[in-house]
Amino acid sequence: MTFAVKDILRMEVAPALGCTEPVAIALGAAAAASLLPGGPLDSIEVWVDPNIYKNGIAVLIPGTGGLFGLDLAAALGALGGDPARKLEVLESIDEPVVKKAQGLLRDKKVKLNLLDERGLRIKTVVTSGPHTAESEITHMHDNIISLRLDGRPVSDSPLLAGAGPEDQDNRLRLEDWLRSQSLERFLDLVDELDEEDLKFLEQSVTYNLRLAEYGLKHGPGLGVGKTMDRLVRQRLIKKDMILAARMLTSAAADARMAGVKLPAMSSAGSGNHGLTAVLPIWAVKDYVECETEDILRAIGLSHIITAYVKTHTGRLSAVCGCSVAAGAGAASGVTYLLGGDIKHMAGAIMNLIQDLAGVVCDGAKAGCAIKLATAAGTAVQASLFALQGVTVQPTDGIIDTTMERTATNLGTLSNEGMIEADHTILQILLNKVLTSQPAAPNS
Repeated sequence: MTFAVKDILRMEVAPALGCTEPVAIALGAAAAASLLPGGPLDSIEVWVDPNIYKNGIAVLIPGTGGLFGLDLAAALGALGGDPARKLEVLESIDEPVVKKAQGLLRDKKVKLNLLDERGLRIKTVVTSGPHTAESEITHMHDNIISLRLDGRPVSDSPLLAGAGPEDQDNRLRLEDWLRSQSLERFLDLVDELDEEDLKFLEQSVTYNLRLAEYGLKHGPGLGVGKTMDRLVRQRLIKKDMILAARMLTSAAADARMAGVKLPAMSSAGSGNHGLTAVLPIWAVKDYVECETEDILRAIGLSHIITAYVKTHTGRLSAVCGCSVAAGAGAASGVTYLLGGDIKHMAGAIMNLIQDLAGVVCDGAKAGCAIKLATAAGTAVQASLFALQGVTVQPTDGIIDTTMERTATNLGTLSNEGMIEADHTILQILLNKVLTSQPAAPNS
């Protein structure tokens, strides 16, 4: 089966409001609650895989005034989420919904369970009076594969449109197909981008740039981007192509991780991936002679390479996908924009992987802005090195004779070598949760 560039953009690039892990939980809860006939909610129970738990436990949720928690995300989704908005499900929540959700948590009506399995999975059960509604999400954050009401399957819900068996199979086939393709084929796909595709890619710039501008103006979260800007103004550091990419990308991450109610255009299921795949290229454009169409085609290549690397590492893993997947995408896109050929692009991707393959994912949080700054700057540096003939050799570590073989090795590292690391990271986070709980009163 052969796929077109439109298929990749449709399945891998989409708006997302807030970190996609708590948002996916909110979506599952909203979808289940939408089946109920009405009335107060008696309970919400959610089961999540370890990576969903890890990635969503500490990140702030948009529209809540600085609150976080997967149980809170489920309550928000069930009480006020709009499941038809998919990864923008929380766009509709307001202060009264937040207060009701906090009330459900205080009354201990929301329970979160950790599944002992790998792979993206969220199961939600919502009860109201005599009725019970269920939803299940697997493989992708917005992929609702089943809905049930009082034990009976609901097959005619529009929420299942695009997530039914046929589309689910297409998504899996797309991943298999991407995994088998070459950089040369991906460059051919860039040539196939038409006016409609370019307009969509321009929208991805608009979404992500809006977050960056907010971050630079207000300095939310850690304020990494705004701090860099201040250091430039104080002449303590000098703004060049690399720093421009770091500044713009980290500022957007600052805003997103702080729960600012602005959507990102995600890539390969992650908003932070989308920021990293798009914004370094947009920053570089100010330093070269180029047309808008060239920039958008470079961003298109970045999304494709991001999706390609993710098919090797897995949708969620112990390896930081913003670094190695979206970073590789940005490196290829920057090289494309700077006039590099296929050899330069392959070299840039391998330089990036050599540099950042050891960066672990320890969940989504404010500190991700630092990692995105690293990924963005390294992507530009990897490209500049490759364009000057500096490319890591196939004898170096996991780097192989081609970009494609290197990506395969990276996948092996992620899926086999980092399993224990993933367990250890999760255990550290669980221990932090336990030690942060208030002590039980003396009886």
